Amino acid sequence: MKGEFENIPIVDLSGLAEGADPAARAESVAALKAALETSGFAYLAGHGVPEDLVERMRQMNVAFHDLPLEEKLALKINAFHRGYMPMSSSTIVTSSVAKVTKPNRSESLMVMHEVGEDSPHAGEPLQGPNQFPASLPEVGETARAYMTEMTALGERIAGGLAEALGLPRDWFAQHFTDPTLFLRLLHYPEQPDEEELFGSAPHTDYGFVTLLKQDNVGGLEVRNKHGDWIPAPPIEGTFVMNVGDILAKWSNGRFVSTPHRVRNLSRRGRYSQPFFYDPSMSALVECPPAMLEAGEEAQMQPVLYGDYLLERLNKNYDYRNKKAS
Repeated sequence: MKGEFENIPIVDLSGLAEGADPAARAESVAALKAALETSGFAYLAGHGVPEDLVERMRQMNVAFHDLPLEEKLALKINAFHRGYMPMSSSTIVTSSVAKVTKPNRSESLMVMHEVGEDSPHAGEPLQGPNQFPASLPEVGETARAYMTEMTALGERIAGGLAEALGLPRDWFAQHFTDPTLFLRLLHYPEQPDEEELFGSAPHTDYGFVTLLKQDNVGGLEVRNKHGDWIPAPPIEGTFVMNVGDILAKWSNGRFVSTPHRVRNLSRRGRYSQPFFYDPSMSALVECPPAMLEAGEEAQMQPVLYGDYLLERLNKNYDYRNKKAS
């Protein structure tokens, strides 16, 4: 039953690999379906992303945040939503699960999909250059390699999700011809145990799926339907996956987008690297009629993903609010 959980299941995705045995694939799809219908969260094992690359990305995350503040500020986030976001510069005002009044206590480097100067979409909203520190070229090199692997994982997951919804395996592919990709290299400093202060305030993600690698500090918590906050500590060799709002809508509520938050009370810095795998900006998101059962109606109105996304970014990030005003 939706929201009825006391822990987050581990799902082995090895059955989604190319050439996997059909029985193994069916098992992975069924386990993914059960997790996302109940908690909207899963630990992903057997994901196929090289662990040495995951570790290099973690090291580059730490190295970036160790740079002098002046060097990071030289990369301050640009109009294409790429670059450095200083401490406490985002407030999740679009949260549907809490009235958020205090900025998140975190800083981050936002990386998105690469857009070449000769791309037909160059200059459009969210279609521009990434920003990396010249003194640490390994950050950009590692981020690009990491995003390539994570995009391939996102594609495999999308195929499994389509099957879990009774659709052809490649159904989502038509909406991800130019996927919208985010890699956020986050640093959460130690925070005081203060009311309504969070590393990341209670919220649901607004995209398709989030694939999170967290360090061993902990601090992520997921809320069940009874209002209990369930810890989601790191498990070696796994990613934490969760459903975003647009996938919950796309699935007509079959998959649940679950509230979560981060509180870093560990007395040391926390580093995490969420990767967001989202549709093309031009994708028309509407519930597929083939998925609906007899008498069932679509719960959502069709929406262009780009319009939906920009509305949320414009409300939640200080730099975009200032630009609008």
